[in-house]
Amino acid sequence: MTEQDLEQQRAHKWHLNGDPIRTVEQAREFIAEVGFCVMYPERSLHAVPSFIGAYTGSAEGLPDAKHAFADPRSREATDLMVRLLRERSAYEMSLFPGTDLIVAANLFPYFYALIADQNPKAPPKVRAQGTRISPLAVDVFLAIQKDGPLSKDRLRELVSRELSDAALDRALGELWSILKIVRVDYRDGEGIFWDVLYRWSTTVVKEALDISEPEAISALLSKFLETMVAASQEEIEGFFTHVTSRSKVREAINALLSARELSFVGAGPKTLIRLTPVPEPRRRIHG
Repeated sequence: MTEQDLEQQRAHKWHLNGDPIRTVEQAREFIAEVGFCVMYPERSLHAVPSFIGAYTGSAEGLPDAKHAFADPRSREATDLMVRLLRERSAYEMSLFPGTDLIVAANLFPYFYALIADQNPKAPPKVRAQGTRISPLAVDVFLAIQKDGPLSKDRLRELVSRELSDAALDRALGELWSILKIVRVDYRDGEGIFWDVLYRWSTTVVKEALDISEPEAISALLSKFLETMVAASQEEIEGFFTHVTSRSKVREAINALLSARELSFVGAGPKTLIRLTPVPEPRRRIHG
């Protein structure tokens, strides 16, 4: 495999070759195929598919999250993404500092198994990093649990009219980062609506509670490599350290290599890891 081969295969999978996604059917097929993608390109990440890139059909001139408000394509792409959230074909996660992650419904339980706690209905106590959840975040969770889905304005009425936007955003961010709540809608004039995840997607949460950590890492790692075509160990670890430790990622890679589910491949001067290709059936020779 040459580096050009790799880029061409990625461009095809990620709809960067002049084949934009513009309908909800196309968007649904895209997110199901790639499994997960960022909403906007993020410099801190190695190359991964983006929803705005697939909507545009090109990797050129894409806005990042900070400048998306000034790009008319961002509003159109966001409207399309929100339709996927409403129908539960996809879920939105806050993993990276500069953009959100859009995850296909069938893969979302594996992310939940790595990030969320085992008691989805209980008020949160600590975040994944071990830091305490703020009292305000607990109050916000209880309000959404009781009366959700809720907009920020409605939350302010229920929790405290004195709440600043910054304080409320921090509380929502704390809850979202551990998947206690999820963004479920966006309406003009009202903004984003939040609901507790266990009520919004009961089946997904139940499924996730039965998934072990090694199983979740292996499943997501395999889908990542399918979407990336091939990737370096650095690229793999750089993505997955947002949901688990580097040591556990390396353990999963080594286990899959030992099982020959993954293999090495050269791409120019680089050595990459890919899903082991399925052997082609041997042709029968008729004498």
